[in-house]
Amino acid sequence: MTLKIGIDVGGTFTDFLVSDETGQTGIFKVLSTPGDPSIGLMNGLEEIAAARKLPLADLLAEVDTIVHGTTVTTNAALTDSGAKTGLLTTPGVRDALEMRRGIREEQYNNRFTNVAPLVPRYRRLPVGGRLDYAGAEIEPFDRESARATAQTFAADGVESVALCFMNSFANADHEKAAAAIVREVLPNAFLSVSSEVLPSIRFYDRVSTTVLNAYVGPILDGYMKSLIGKLAEAGYKNILLIMQSNGGVVTPEVARERPAMTLLSGPAAGPGAGLIYTGLHGWRDYLTVDMGGTSFDAALVRDGTPLTMTEGEIGRRRLALPMLDIVTIGAGGGSIGWIDEGGLLRMGPRSAGADPGPACYGRGGTEPACTDADLVLGYLDPDFFAGGKLPLDRLGAIKAIDERVATHLAMTVEDAAAGMYRVINTNMAHGVREVTVKRGFDPREFPMVVAGGAGPLHACMICTELEIPFFIVPRESSIFCAAGMLLSDLRHDFVRSCVASLDNLDRARLADLLDEMVDEGKATLASEKIPPERMRFDVYLDMRYVKQYHEVTCPASLDAVRSGDLDSLLAGFHGEHNRLYGYSLEEERTPVELINLRIRATGVTDKPAFAEESAAESKVEHALKGERPVYVPEAGEFRPVSVFDGHALQSGHTIEGPAVLEQVNTTIFVSGDFDCFVDGRGSYVVHRKDYKVEAGRV
Repeated sequence: MTLKIGIDVGGTFTDFLVSDETGQTGIFKVLSTPGDPSIGLMNGLEEIAAARKLPLADLLAEVDTIVHGTTVTTNAALTDSGAKTGLLTTPGVRDALEMRRGIREEQYNNRFTNVAPLVPRYRRLPVGGRLDYAGAEIEPFDRESARATAQTFAADGVESVALCFMNSFANADHEKAAAAIVREVLPNAFLSVSSEVLPSIRFYDRVSTTVLNAYVGPILDGYMKSLIGKLAEAGYKNILLIMQSNGGVVTPEVARERPAMTLLSGPAAGPGAGLIYTGLHGWRDYLTVDMGGTSFDAALVRDGTPLTMTEGEIGRRRLALPMLDIVTIGAGGGSIGWIDEGGLLRMGPRSAGADPGPACYGRGGTEPACTDADLVLGYLDPDFFAGGKLPLDRLGAIKAIDERVATHLAMTVEDAAAGMYRVINTNMAHGVREVTVKRGFDPREFPMVVAGGAGPLHACMICTELEIPFFIVPRESSIFCAAGMLLSDLRHDFVRSCVASLDNLDRARLADLLDEMVDEGKATLASEKIPPERMRFDVYLDMRYVKQYHEVTCPASLDAVRSGDLDSLLAGFHGEHNRLYGYSLEEERTPVELINLRIRATGVTDKPAFAEESAAESKVEHALKGERPVYVPEAGEFRPVSVFDGHALQSGHTIEGPAVLEQVNTTIFVSGDFDCFVDGRGSYVVHRKDYKVEAGRV
């Protein structure tokens, strides 16, 4: 039997999804080991082997692909625990890491200070030489100063070096010469070269991304060596792929060369996983939301492909590599309720975390969290939380809400809990608007796939506020990202700057740049053993109206770019600008300029099958566990509500709201305006009562 395993390392748990060729899946969770995540990963593989009654070596002999999402680079960047890094750059610009783009993050806050650079000023050293904007040499490269600065780094014990010279995106000769010297003087140091990491215009974006790449490089390299060594020792000889921030996967060798590609890979697998569940109902456009203990992630998917962006931040530091457009806010099960100076109830972003956790955990927490409110409102069974492994203290939750919220608002504990529930739902609805309305999309046109242990308790109210007619809760919602990893393709992004007005565009040069990146993509995919027939290339152009500050990234066809079909390129830009900003200047014939040309090279991988369930033979009443008082938001009061065993529900079963569906890993609340049915994947499809449903499909 051939197996594929998706592995998602989280802060508390490491999740595993095992899939075989028949489409059967298995879910496993083990405690993460933050000191060395590979230990927790191997513990999980041992647990899978034990469940299948096999020695670990025999299990790994059946596995042909492991796809792994790692947070080691993310954690290093967020906690400032990366490698000791030095920066070599052009004289006069070494302070760009602190000056940034010259725009204050909080424009009207005069006391706001920038985040400290990852490289202190004394390790940001100049190297003589200068190029103009077109790459022509103004001053020759100073080899002696390059060697002297490299020797200074060597004496200081620098572990990683970032190279970023002005205008090197137009001519990489100076950086190549400096790189050769650094490799000679510091042969064991990790080297990050901007013309290889991000050969595009805008110096701050380039230097920040190059430094981040250098800062986390040795961390990822050490982790990869540890992981690959442990897997080899256990007998694994097949494919290992690493999740990256753009939603694709790469081989460990590529990830070690460009570790910044993994910096925001944590939630990147989730959006693509939604297609498993929406595709059954004919939807390739959808939203995904994931509510965990601390944060809430929202993303939008069009035609089965998650939206991406080319500018982001991690720890307030610019990362200008393509990544999934995921909005994250501080709203989770541990989000704390508090009263602000104006006497208003707030939820989060501060979280109780896992230790001490919400007050109901009974671990010393005294502040009321979202989970405390869910418990008081009856959505959670105190004796069945995590399948009974973690009994909840309802009296502790009542006391915390009473002392910290209800007393200050002069209301009952139940009303205060209902207020906490409403506020956090509103916060999450706002997060969904960030990836829809703010991007020019109507959320009412997209079904929502809900993941995370806490998300299904709040999804009905989020959908009510946004007027979304239905949402889907996968049975695998608690390991959603691990499922998405098994559906990911190999993906590489390339960029070249080509600043010119479209009216004066050098079409031959544009075609040459396009072919150069396509050839680079083919070579990279070929090194990952992808045959030509499985390679796909997509083109994107960064364009703007003349004198605009920001660009708009527009898809384009290979043929249109190669042939210089300006009418097609302009039409795409005007349409995208109108969608994003509500207007275009097409009729005014405002000049448009091209800034960057981008290529996405995709290597299509084999995807696991996901089996469909046969129709239920038993009646839904067989899954009924009983009733309990539950707060029904539409009624504004507690009512007796049916509680069902989610593990006993089968394809074809229908449940009228209000109802509560309980699983070991999550609980679903179907509010009064919604009903639910179990589809052919075993997922819960929750829809408004007035939304048309035919033959168990939406």
